[in-house]
Amino acid sequence: MPRSPRIHVPVILAAAAALAQAQDTRKVVEPKIPPACATLEAKIARAGSSLAPDSENMPDTARIQAAIDGCRNGHAVVLRRASERLDAFLSGPLELRSGVVLVVDRGAFLFASRNPRDYDLSPGVCGTITSQGRGCKALINGLDAADSGVMGDGIIDGRGGETILGQNITWWNLADQARKGGTQNVPRLLILNRCNNFVLYKITLMNSPNFHVAYNNGNGFTAWGVKIWSPERARNTDGIDPGNSTNITITHCFIHTGDDQVAIKAPQGAPTTHISVVHNHFYTGHGMSIGSNTDGGASAIFVSDLSIDGADNGLRIKSNTTRGGLVHDIVYEDVCISDTANPIVMDTNYSAHVSEAQERIPVFRDILIRNVRVTGGGKVMLEGLDGQHRLAIHFDNVQFDDPGAMKVSAKHADVAIGPGPFNLKIAGDDVNVADKSTPAPPNSCSGKFVPFPAP
Repeated sequence: MPRSPRIHVPVILAAAAALAQAQDTRKVVEPKIPPACATLEAKIARAGSSLAPDSENMPDTARIQAAIDGCRNGHAVVLRRASERLDAFLSGPLELRSGVVLVVDRGAFLFASRNPRDYDLSPGVCGTITSQGRGCKALINGLDAADSGVMGDGIIDGRGGETILGQNITWWNLADQARKGGTQNVPRLLILNRCNNFVLYKITLMNSPNFHVAYNNGNGFTAWGVKIWSPERARNTDGIDPGNSTNITITHCFIHTGDDQVAIKAPQGAPTTHISVVHNHFYTGHGMSIGSNTDGGASAIFVSDLSIDGADNGLRIKSNTTRGGLVHDIVYEDVCISDTANPIVMDTNYSAHVSEAQERIPVFRDILIRNVRVTGGGKVMLEGLDGQHRLAIHFDNVQFDDPGAMKVSAKHADVAIGPGPFNLKIAGDDVNVADKSTPAPPNSCSGKFVPFPAP
């Protein structure tokens, strides 16, 4: 069969309004799982929600990698349970190949190895705390693997809450220990570098020791119908983090984490731009974030039809003078926020470890927040850096069910309101408010808050 030049896996956005405003420039449709080039059957039985100790010496890494390496462009390697009892695969790091999709079928489980030596980038480093960190490979790695993906109705479990082999501590406990100094060396679930046109489809990702998905320096990334779960206080377990990339769509996803559900990062390098985050549900975590690295520039970001329930933060842009840059052309609309400590956060002094050279200045402007409703109390932060580097933000029909329970911190900000209302009083050092609002009913949140779906 001739080699296909690419797997076309764009995303169609359901609402006409979203289509008109979506920032991803691709014309896209719901992904489809490609035909199989190889189907591997499980040889391990789960023990409860994980694996029995005697199964830890039965890795499938070589078998899975050989199938990926031997697969034709435009096809998939499928991991399938062999029976009701044999339903699990155990693997160390895997390398994706261009044009090849890894499918974890319904009822199958891919468990990450707990052996830190499997993940070492330098001998003996993974599973330790060092000054720099980043000493581990991911479970699933993509480098220049265009047109590839991870799909299926099965589960990939990073086992972050289980004990590291040879130690008496879990990956997450190691991350907590690093709060005292240094950085934990723990695996991420997926690291994807320069993987243009990459697709995550329907897969459940859970319990990553660190970020679940890091996508960097690519053009074209789709996450459709993905479920991501880690406990509320599992440190640094971000859901999906795109950086230095363009044409990103995250849609119909359910994300429950111990850190940012989505963190759009823009470190030095190519700008991060043309991103659509639409039709999603967020639960515990640190919110819909941009930053904290913004020195490469972040723009053309559209967030719509989002529920945030029980998070630490809601809509957040964060940076500081050691990693700041221009963030602009940001639209949030049709967002419902409940039981969230900080529903709206514009923070130019986030975790500031300020050095003598403060030359990476955060500037947030051209930010529109429209048709947003907040229930419960909390804090709203609207803070520009200084009088020359101001926050410019526009509220249109942003209403709080209990405005008396909200605290507001504002400075160095130009705030526009209208045509819909904004029912918080904004005042602070060097704050200008232009209110041209008229009364309007609050955004409807009927049916927006749904339970996290069972895998």
